[in-house]
Amino acid sequence: MEPGPPQRRTVLAALAVNVGRPVPVEVLIERVWGADPPPGARRALYAHVARLRRVAERFDDTGQGRWSLLRRAGGYQLALDPDLVDLHRFQRLTAPTGQSGLPDDGQAALLRGALELWRGEPLSGLHGIWVARVREAWHRQRVDAVIRLAGAEVRNGEPAAAAGRLTDLQGEYPLTEPLTEALMRALHATGDTAEALRCYARTRQHLVEELGTEPGRRLQELHQGILRGQPPHDARRVVSAPARPAPSLASAVPAAPSAPRLSGIGPPASGMPPAALYPSAPPRHTRQRPSIVPAQLPMDVPGFIGRVDELTRLHGILAEARQHPTAVVISAVSGMAGVGKTTLALHWAQRVWREFPDGQLYVNLRGFDPGGTPVGPERAVRDFLEALGVSAAQMPGTLNAQVGLYRSVLAGRRMLVVLDNARDADQVRPLLPGSPGCLTLITSRNSLTGLAAAEGAHLLRVGLLAPAEARDLFAARLGAARVAAEPTAVDEIVVRCAGLPLALAVVAARAAARPDRHLTLLADELGVAVCRLDPLETGDPGTGVRAVFEWSYRMLSPQAARLFRYAGLHPGPDSDATALGALAGVTAERARELATELTAAHLLTEHRPHRYTCHDLLRAYATERGTEQDSEAARTEATRRVLDHYLHTAYAADALLTRRHDPMTLAPPVTGSLPGQLSDHDEALAWFTAEHAVLLSAVERTPDGCDSYTWQLAATLTTFLERQGNWQALAAAHGTALDAARRSGERAGQAAAHRGLGLARFQEGHTDEARRHYKLALDLFADAGNHAGQARTRQNLAKMAWAQGRHLEALNHSRHSLKHFRAASDRGGQAIALNDMGWYLAALGAYGQALTHCRQALPLVEEIGDLSGQAHTWDSLGYVHRHLARHDRAVECYDRALALFQQTGERRSEAVCLTYLGDTLEAAGRPSEALDAWHRALELFDDLGLPDADRLRAKVRERAAATL
Repeated sequence: MEPGPPQRRTVLAALAVNVGRPVPVEVLIERVWGADPPPGARRALYAHVARLRRVAERFDDTGQGRWSLLRRAGGYQLALDPDLVDLHRFQRLTAPTGQSGLPDDGQAALLRGALELWRGEPLSGLHGIWVARVREAWHRQRVDAVIRLAGAEVRNGEPAAAAGRLTDLQGEYPLTEPLTEALMRALHATGDTAEALRCYARTRQHLVEELGTEPGRRLQELHQGILRGQPPHDARRVVSAPARPAPSLASAVPAAPSAPRLSGIGPPASGMPPAALYPSAPPRHTRQRPSIVPAQLPMDVPGFIGRVDELTRLHGILAEARQHPTAVVISAVSGMAGVGKTTLALHWAQRVWREFPDGQLYVNLRGFDPGGTPVGPERAVRDFLEALGVSAAQMPGTLNAQVGLYRSVLAGRRMLVVLDNARDADQVRPLLPGSPGCLTLITSRNSLTGLAAAEGAHLLRVGLLAPAEARDLFAARLGAARVAAEPTAVDEIVVRCAGLPLALAVVAARAAARPDRHLTLLADELGVAVCRLDPLETGDPGTGVRAVFEWSYRMLSPQAARLFRYAGLHPGPDSDATALGALAGVTAERARELATELTAAHLLTEHRPHRYTCHDLLRAYATERGTEQDSEAARTEATRRVLDHYLHTAYAADALLTRRHDPMTLAPPVTGSLPGQLSDHDEALAWFTAEHAVLLSAVERTPDGCDSYTWQLAATLTTFLERQGNWQALAAAHGTALDAARRSGERAGQAAAHRGLGLARFQEGHTDEARRHYKLALDLFADAGNHAGQARTRQNLAKMAWAQGRHLEALNHSRHSLKHFRAASDRGGQAIALNDMGWYLAALGAYGQALTHCRQALPLVEEIGDLSGQAHTWDSLGYVHRHLARHDRAVECYDRALALFQQTGERRSEAVCLTYLGDTLEAAGRPSEALDAWHRALELFDDLGLPDADRLRAKVRERAAATL
C-alpha cells in the first residue's frame, strides 16, 4: 500500500499511533505541521483524509484486508486491527503483562518476534518535530527490548547471541548503564571476563568525562562481583512499562498476517526506561545524532547570478572551520538595503547544508523592518528551542536560562545557524552557539564590527552588482532572448537600477508582465521617474532605487496603488487578505485581487499561502508615498479600521476560548473594519495561532492617540498566551499595555494589565511581584465596580494560593470569585468557580461539600455548551468519588472527562486525568487496567514533554515489577 506523499503519510502515521482511538484535529495538525501551522493546514488535513479514504477503499477492493478513517467528535479515528500496525504489534509482544509467568525461552521468543519488526528507520522519509520526537522514543524502546532479550538469553544459556547484539548497540548509546550491565553479564557468561571488565572501564570513562559522575550502584556492584568471580543475580526480568494484556505464547508470535501491515511506524513511545538512563543531548565526542533535526532554511532563489567572490570567501571560511574543528565560526554579511544579502546567504547555505548533518536554524530578526518591532533575542531563542524539541513545559522562564539551555542543546552538534536581517551585535549575541561544530551566518545592514572584535567574526561586505552581473541577473529573470534583442535598453535599465538586485527584480517583473512592450519604452519611463529614496541616494539623480519603485508604482491601478500606500500602516510582519481589505476599506475578495496585482509587480510577496508581506525597503517607500498623497485623516481612518479588525476579531476569538464574560467593553467597530466571523473553539484557536505575531507587534507599535487599542489588544491575547505558556510575550505585552493605560488615564486598562502581569510573573516564579499585581488589579476592578474583572482576578489568586499549599486561602478566593460571577450574571464563570471550590474542598477533605459544588457546576457548563468546563467538572467529580472510595462511579466520571478532553484537544488535562484514572483503578483492585491507563498517560506525557513524566514512569515500572 502506498498512501502518497510524505505529508499524507505523516497524517496516516499520526492516526496509526493511536489506532482505534479518536485523534483531535488540532493534535493531527500539530503532529504534521508543528506548533506554528500554516493558515491552510486544516484544509490540507481534510484533503489528506479524503485521499486516504480513497486509498482505503482501493485497499479493501484488493481483498487484502480492511481499514477505514472514521470521523469522530473533534477529530478522526483509524479503524484497523492494531496487530496490522508494527508499533502496536511490538507493544503487544513486549508488554510485561503478556510475559508474566513465561519461562525465559518464552520471553525470548516474544522479544525476538518484536525486534524482527524493526526493518530500518521508523517513519523513514518523514520529517518534523513530532516525527523526530517519537522516532527517538521508539529507538529507546528498542534498546529496552534488546536489554530484556539479552537477560532472557543469558539465563537460557545463549550468552553469545546476546553479546553480539548488545555490542553493536552500545556504540550508539555509550552512556546507557543498563545496556553496559547487560553486555557485561553476557560477556562474563561467555567466559570473556576481560572484555566485560574493559566494557565497564570504557563506560566509566565516558560517564566521568561527559557527565562528571561515577557509574551507578548496580553497575559498580556488578563490576566488583565479576572481579570476585561471583556477579550478583540479575533481578530485573522485566523493565518496561505495560500496555495491554497479551495472548498466550502460542498466539503471541503467529505467522505474518495475511493483510499487509502499516509498517515503518516503529515501536511505541510508551514503556521507555527512565529518561535519565538516556541523556537527551548526545555527548560531545560521540557520533550519536540528535533527536530533532530542524531544517528551517527558506528555499533558494531560482536563477541566482554572480557573487563569485563572496561565495568563494564563504567557502573559504567553511574550509578554515574544517581545519580548526575546535573553533566557533561566525560570519557576518553586511551591505545596503536591497543589495541581496539574504539571497546570497540563503543560496550559499542551501549549497552547504549537507556539511551540517544536525540541521539548520533560521530566523528573520527584522532589524530594519519599518512595519514592525525587531525580533528580540528572547523570542528568537524560544523559537529555536521549540524547533530543537524543547516543549513549553520544559522552557526556562528567563532569557539567560533559555540561552544556557539553547547552547547546551547545540553542544556537540554540527548545525548551521542563519540570523537574517540583524540590527546590531546585541541582538545576535544571545543566539550564538557557545561550542565548536556550529557555523553562524549573519546578515545585516550594519557592519557588526563589534562581533569581529569580541567574537572573532569574519566580516564580509556585499556591494552593488557589477554591470555584467546586473545584466546577467536581469536576463535570468526576463529571458536571454528578449535581453539580447534590445541591448541598449537593457544597459540603460541596469544603470537606472544602480546595480541593486531588488530594483532589477522589480523592473524585470514589470517587463515580464508586458511581453509585447519594447524594453526601450520601459527604460525611458524609468528615466523620468527621478524621485529617490534618501537612504539609497547614489549621488546621481537618475539612478536611485526610489525611481524604480516610483515607476513600478505608477503602473498600478488606482486601488492597488492605494492599498500599497496603506500597507505601510499595517502593524505586523504580514497580513491576510481580510486585514488588507480593512486597511483599504474594501472587501476581502477585492483586497485579494489587488494583492495579486501587487504581487505580480513584486511590491508584495505572498510568502505563505494567502499571507502577504513586503520588503522593508518597499514598506518604507509605501509609507513615504502615503504621507505625500493621502491626508492625515484618511491615514488615521485606515489605521483605525485595521486595528478594529484585529481587536474585534481577537475579542470574539477570546470569548470562544474562555466561554466567560470579558471584563472589558469595546466600542463598536468602525465601518469597513471587517471583523472576523469565527464559529467555534477550533476556528478561534487557529486564528490566534496565525495572527498572534501581528497582534503582539500591534501592541508594541500602536500610533499616538491609540493607547486604548494597546491595552485592549493585550487583554484579548491573555488567555491564548497563557495556554501557550508564552510568559515572556505575556509579560512584555502587558508591560506595554500598562504604560499605555497610564498615559491615557484608563483605570480599566491598568487593571487588565496588572492582572496579565500577575499571570506572567507567577509562572516565571516571581510570586511576590505577582501577588502585588493581582492586588492592584483587584483594587482597580473594585473601584470600577467591574465584577467580571474581580472574579477572574480572584480565580488567579486562588490558583496561586493552591500552588503554594494554602488551600483555605484558595477556597476563600474562589468563594469571592463565585460571588462576583453571580453579580456579573456570568453563568459560565459561576460554573468554573463552583468547580474550583469543589476541588479545593476535596483537597481539604470536605468531600460531601465538594460533591455538592461540582454537581451544581455541571448543569451550568452543559447549558452554555462549554465542553472544556464539562470536562474539568467531570474530572473533579471523579476526584471526589475516588476519595470517597466510590471507585466504579469515579471511573465513570473520569471516562466522561477523558472523552471531552479528547474532543477539546486539551492533551495535558487528558494526561493528568488518565493518571488519576489509573490511581482509581488500582484502588479498585483492577491493576492491569490501571497499568493500561498509566501507560496511555505516559504516551501523552512523553509526547508533550511534561516534567512529571519521569515520576509517572517510575511508578509504572514499580507497579509492573510488583505484578510479576
